[in-house]
Amino acid sequence: MDNFTIYIYLIILVKLGFISMAITGIYLKNKKKEKSASYKNVEYWKERFEFIFTALMAVLLIYLFNPRANLSDKLEREPKLLLYLFGFILLITAKWNVFFQESKLFQNIQKTVG
Repeated sequence: MDNFTIYIYLIILVKLGFISMAITGIYLKNKKKEKSASYKNVEYWKERFEFIFTALMAVLLIYLFNPRANLSDKLEREPKLLLYLFGFILLITAKWNVFFQESKLFQNIQKTVG
């Protein structure tokens, strides 16, 4: 197994860690335990997994799309799937409220509409 494949599996492992923390957080929230130490711990690790995933994906993007190297043979099924999912994750986790609430354009539209 080469280093690239190990790196891809590391990214998948980190993503699975994030998913497990997110599911645990949802479970604890449904049990009304948002104030508990375990919920705060889960949220802490969920944020860390998300940051590590984003950083690893950024390094993967830099590696794959380096203009000085032709790495088109590296874009197999797993890296393509990771990049595809990464796009959705970036859209979902974007801070949309900052864009819509603080934008002068949207404030003017809201005033105009009512």
